[in-house]
Amino acid sequence: MELFAGLFVLLLIFLYLGLGVWVFIGLIAVSISVQFFLLDMNFAKIGAIATNIMLRSASSWELAAIPMFIWMGDIIFRTDISKRLFDGLVPLVNRIPGRLLHANIVGCTLFAAVSGSSTATAVTVGKISLEELSKRGYAKGISVGSLAGAGSLGLLIPPSIVMIVYGILAEVSIISLFAAGVVPGLMIAALYSTYIAFRADRTDGIVPLSDDQVERRFGWADFWKLFPVLLLVMVVLGSIYSGLATPSEAAAIGVTTGLLIALFTKQLTWDLFYNSVMSAVKMSAMVVSLVIAAALLSTTMGYLHLPQNIAASISALELSPYALMAILAVFYILLGLFLEGISITVMSLPITLPLVVQAGFDPMWFGIFLILMVELATITPPVGFNLFVLQGLTNMTIFQIARASAPFFVLLCIGVVLLTAFPQIALWLPNLLAGG
Repeated sequence: MELFAGLFVLLLIFLYLGLGVWVFIGLIAVSISVQFFLLDMNFAKIGAIATNIMLRSASSWELAAIPMFIWMGDIIFRTDISKRLFDGLVPLVNRIPGRLLHANIVGCTLFAAVSGSSTATAVTVGKISLEELSKRGYAKGISVGSLAGAGSLGLLIPPSIVMIVYGILAEVSIISLFAAGVVPGLMIAALYSTYIAFRADRTDGIVPLSDDQVERRFGWADFWKLFPVLLLVMVVLGSIYSGLATPSEAAAIGVTTGLLIALFTKQLTWDLFYNSVMSAVKMSAMVVSLVIAAALLSTTMGYLHLPQNIAASISALELSPYALMAILAVFYILLGLFLEGISITVMSLPITLPLVVQAGFDPMWFGIFLILMVELATITPPVGFNLFVLQGLTNMTIFQIARASAPFFVLLCIGVVLLTAFPQIALWLPNLLAGG
């Protein structure tokens, strides 16, 4: 019976997705179909359950952080702060092997700390850096590939929209998740930069022989170009980790700071304000609808006892914890070929989280593992969002960009292995902040 129920649920999910139905509608349709056909519920009961779960999920206070962080990132996207960020980074990275290619990595790392989105990070940094790198003679392949890989840091470095969604669904502290993402995010950025320096040092033609435009030292003028982004990072993350604000309150503080920066740089207009609000509303509606649909699917699978039965079946195989994580890694890579990050998270969590907890892994650690797997999805064809973004910024095909991104896909996989072998990479900072 459990096998039949599991196959029925999977069949319905693939059927609805294959028909091109919106993901949140597909998840709700799967839940209703399962309740009607497998649980013999009438429509009155199904409606009562759905209404109760949707209202409870939609009224979660933690969800308030999502539109605020999206709005903050959109305000920055519509100003020239990303241009200032790149210009300020140029003299800092010019003396490292690979020179301005590192501006992609450092720029995405810093912008990730104010956007919460992989797509926003890639497009905001990319619209400035790709043109500059091309004009100065840097190899196109590694310029595009490094941006695709570094753009994914928008999911891992806090504040992260996917982290908030995971925290709500897994009932894990969002503040602790934010802290858990810092060291792994910096580790991935360091892996990227190390690879770029190694390639540039051993391969001719990747970087130009000289760049007379940036043969100068970092000065106060460059610092002030970086200051708006640094200020946002300090205000948002500082208020959270100091205990002065919850993530939702910190997000509101970040929006206010972003508006003030736009005002003082004389870029705040009615069009910027209105368009950023509408963009944030549309994106937030999509994210929250997925969270609500996922809560309904999770409850439905609970009625079927499907997560517990799958967990028991896998336990009977007597797999080691690391063998389980290897299987889940392959599972997530396959999902990433067809789905984007939030959809992967909300669809898989009801099944995978009980398995991981039963195997003895920390749910907070698993959140970071899952986000790394979602990062892989952003640079794998045919549905890698960062690939689509970069296709719009370049004249390359999806598969050309994917090939350029392949080394960074491998580096992300190395990051997953390191995180699994050394869980304290993710757990050290939250334990330190908690005094543990």
